This record gives sequence, structure tokens and C-alpha cells, in this order.
Amino acid sequence: MANVIDQLKERGIVRQTVFEDELKELLDSGPQSFYIGFDPTADSLHVGHFVQMIVARRLQQAGHRPIILIGGGTAMIGDPSGRTDLRSMLTREAIKHNVECFKKQMSRFVDFEGENGAIIVDNADWLLDLNYIDFLREIGSCFSVNKMLTAECYKARMEKGLTFLEFNYMLMQAYDFLVLNRKYGCVLQCGGDDQWSNILAGADLIRRKEGKAAFAITFGLLTTTEGIKMGKTARGAVWLDPAKTSPYDFFQYWRNIQDDDVDTVFRFLTFLPLDEIRELTKHRDERMNAAKERLAYELTEMVHGKDAAEDALKKAHAAFSGDAEGMPTASVPADMRLVADILVAAAGVPSKSEARRLIQGGGISIDGTKVTDIAAAITDSQAANGFVLQKGKKHFYKVTVG
Repeated sequence: MANVIDQLKERGIVRQTVFEDELKELLDSGPQSFYIGFDPTADSLHVGHFVQMIVARRLQQAGHRPIILIGGGTAMIGDPSGRTDLRSMLTREAIKHNVECFKKQMSRFVDFEGENGAIIVDNADWLLDLNYIDFLREIGSCFSVNKMLTAECYKARMEKGLTFLEFNYMLMQAYDFLVLNRKYGCVLQCGGDDQWSNILAGADLIRRKEGKAAFAITFGLLTTTEGIKMGKTARGAVWLDPAKTSPYDFFQYWRNIQDDDVDTVFRFLTFLPLDEIRELTKHRDERMNAAKERLAYELTEMVHGKDAAEDALKKAHAAFSGDAEGMPTASVPADMRLVADILVAAAGVPSKSEARRLIQGGGISIDGTKVTDIAAAITDSQAANGFVLQKGKKHFYKVTVG
């Protein structure tokens, strides 16, 4: 059986590693602990976290132990990896709540039981009580400012201005790796390719302080062929929490991605064999629709379960065929009559101005009739009996009023 690193590379997931041959030999020698970090700045994971969880699952299936590090401490300062603003500070209670939400969602990807069961740790447990002078003496002395400034994460921020808070981020993340190595024997940190400099700093710190081997591996971010991050819609992020993004909308997001992105998403996020993926995606015609439907079903089942995936598939087929009984349903207040308002309330359009833009662009229909007037309202009959709202070519909603 191929080494797990080779499996990840074959699917195009791996971007950078250090001492790769030594790492593969170590992973083949027996169970090892690895960690992946997450920001607790929301109460749900989103599509941007998907690749991280898939990598964690593959490594755990290969016998290794995942350590899920929650950045309760580092969430209180900015990360210089391309962000344009500083994170807001969170209370410990808010972080604890978010961690519980994360764990519920993560349990669909990794196992928290058994010999190599995943564990969750919060770096606030060791970062918040640090003595600054001791930290500078033990950790700061191992870092060269000149070398740090050559890192892409800092170079990208220098033109806009880099705060001292953000400058400390690399040291703190490196210290996380050192703490986990000392406490749990963690030998590998995994993360997105935008974190390469920070991850490498941690591996280097362990080698300096402990005289031990430590490793870094980054994987590609989930982007379209145009280089745009996936997981964003007009309504915002695509969340894994069904209360934030319904299983149907989650299904539809993947069902509607560009043809050129289907192969990559299959390889990154599913466990289908590569031969099967190549067979599914080899055609660039209407047959690609079947591949997209399969992709959407696989991912919805993984995140929300088989029943939710079956229901989303049924509703998608109903919407495509015009079967109102199987469509997603929505209800609006009895006094709501303007189509623009209904779009916001029932179809998830983010604002009334966006709703007007869709109407003006000819993308909205009521009961099969295109709406072109931004001041259009539903009829009394439609209010009394309900109606079918169509947004674009593929989104249908059975709307009731009252």
C-alpha cells in the first residue's frame, strides 16, 4: 500500500514538505501524532476548512493520531498570512462554545475514540500565562528578524503595514508546535500553503530546542481554476452547519461549480479512487452534469449524512423537473408582497439592492413568468395559494405567504 504522503501527492493535495523521505519513513514505522490548527472565530467550520479535515482523516486512517489545535490564544492577535484586518478578541466562553460546535462537525471526519483517537487542545492554555521575558529568552532568541522578513506572509504585509502583534504570530505558532511536541510527541504540523513559513518555523524550532526531527507539510487551498477561493457565494461563506447553510444549498453549491473544477474537488475532498474520478470527469459536455451530481451527493453525505443527501438530491431533481412538491420550501410574512423583499426572505439574497439587480438582469421568475420590474409584487392569488420562485436557471423555491 502506498505511503499516505504519496497518496496525498497523487491526488494533488500536497504542496510543500521538508525532509520528505525521512517523513515517509517515519510515518511507515508506526503511529505518529500530527496537528492541524483552526481559528475559533465562528461557531461553525466552512468549506475553507474542508481540505484540512480530509487530510486529518486520511492520516488517521493510516494509523496516526490527529491533534486539533484551537487557536484560542492566537485568535486574539492578527495572522499576517494575507488578511486585511485583525481578528476580534473572543471571550473564553465564546471559544469554548465554538470548540463544542467544531467537535460535533469534526466527528464526521475524524474519530475521537480509540487508540489513535483525535484530541482537541486550546493554545490559550499555554499562551495566556506566558511570561514575556522568559518567552523572549527561550523562543525569541531562536529567530532571526532578517530571515523572518523574507517570509512571504510578512513580505505581503510590509507594503500595507505590519503591526508588532502580527509580527509575533510566527513565534507563537512555532511555540505551539514545540509545546505539542513536548507534551504529546507531535512530530508533524499540517496546514494550508499560506501557512508554510509559520509551519516551517515550528519544525525548525523543535530541531533547535529539542534536537529532534520535526516535519512540515502544506496542502493546496481549495480554489477554482481562476485561482479564486471556493466556498464563497453571494450570500457569504458556505458553512458546514446546516443552520447556516442548508444541506440543499450545500448540495447546490457543489452541483453548480465550473466543469473545470470538478476533477480537482473530487480528488481533494472525496475518497473515490482516482480511476473512477477520471472516468466520471473525462467528458466536457452534458455528461459532466452526472459527475457534478455525484460530487454534490458525496460531499453532502459526508457533511450532513445520507438522509440529508438523499433529500437534497430529491429536491434538486424536483426543481429541475418543475415538480413543486419536491422543491425546497420557504415561508414569508403575510404582509410581504414585493418580489425584491421575498427574494431576501425566501431565497437567501443578501440585500434588497442585490435582489433588484437580479430582477433587472432578468434572473427572477414567479410561476414561470419573468419579473422585470423592481417594484413588482405578487398577486392576491399567489399570496393565498403559494407560488414557485425561480432564481437563475437552477434555484427553485416553493413559497407560502403567512
